[in-house]
Amino acid sequence: MSELRFDDRVAVVTGAGRGLGRAYALLLAAKGAKVVVNDPGVSISGDGADDGPATEVVREIDKAGGQAVACTESVATPEGGQAIVAAAIEHFGRIDVLVHNAGNNRRAPLTEMTYEDFDAVLDVHLRGAFHVVRPAFPVMAAAGYGRIVLTSSIGGLYGNHQVANYSAAKAGVIGLSHVAALEGAASGVKSNVIAPGALTRLAEGLDTSAYPPMDPELTAPVVGWLAHESCSISGEVLVTMAGRVARAWVAESRGVYRPSWSIEQVADEISTIRDTSDPWTLPVVPSAFVDHIQRSFEMARTS
Repeated sequence: MSELRFDDRVAVVTGAGRGLGRAYALLLAAKGAKVVVNDPGVSISGDGADDGPATEVVREIDKAGGQAVACTESVATPEGGQAIVAAAIEHFGRIDVLVHNAGNNRRAPLTEMTYEDFDAVLDVHLRGAFHVVRPAFPVMAAAGYGRIVLTSSIGGLYGNHQVANYSAAKAGVIGLSHVAALEGAASGVKSNVIAPGALTRLAEGLDTSAYPPMDPELTAPVVGWLAHESCSISGEVLVTMAGRVARAWVAESRGVYRPSWSIEQVADEISTIRDTSDPWTLPVVPSAFVDHIQRSFEMARTS
């Protein structure tokens, strides 16, 4: 296979000053993309500001012969998201790739989590995704081309202790990406989700001494393919962990149809209801939502 490059493409990567985002930005730039390196340089909890991380990544890209600009606006506000996308258009005239990677973390048990901590995490992960997708999407659609890569987590897929805010946000990102994939299908805009496992600042405080190698560079090529014009999928979730790459998806058991139900009947049928031996797998694009309704209606008509 010939080398997959991004010559003449413009990419925005949020949270690109460190960790995963930095790895994505460096790889895209090395493959020819012009990159907007977005990072306000905040702490893990989302406090403070420092233009150093974004500036340093731009310096690395420039030194290697690439093209990049730093943007230290925050994804946590609509104005910040608009400014990030505008930076791509103002400096490079277009936006072809949007990778939303920015993140923060405020851990607490569910019984102790404050509304402030809940909102602060949703503002960056979930609302932040919308704040950059919303201005980028119509530009991409008008151009007839775009690649959107949003970041979820196994925490969003399966949950975890002390991260109700993070898990809720990461689950919401999947729904947002699915809508972008559906609404972008007619205009060449593809949207997918990466659920990366990597050792970054968000893992601080965890005992990772027994972990295998989990450098951000293991995930970067997967994001690179999702961001490339040759990407053949949309509305999907790819998971990476310690060198493993896999697809995660929603499936349903075939289920049980009755014209009416009682509580007792649900109890009697629960094993069959939960039987996953003959699952429904409904691809988001082109028509999972409609397919789900049609299949359910068909069971009602034929049972």
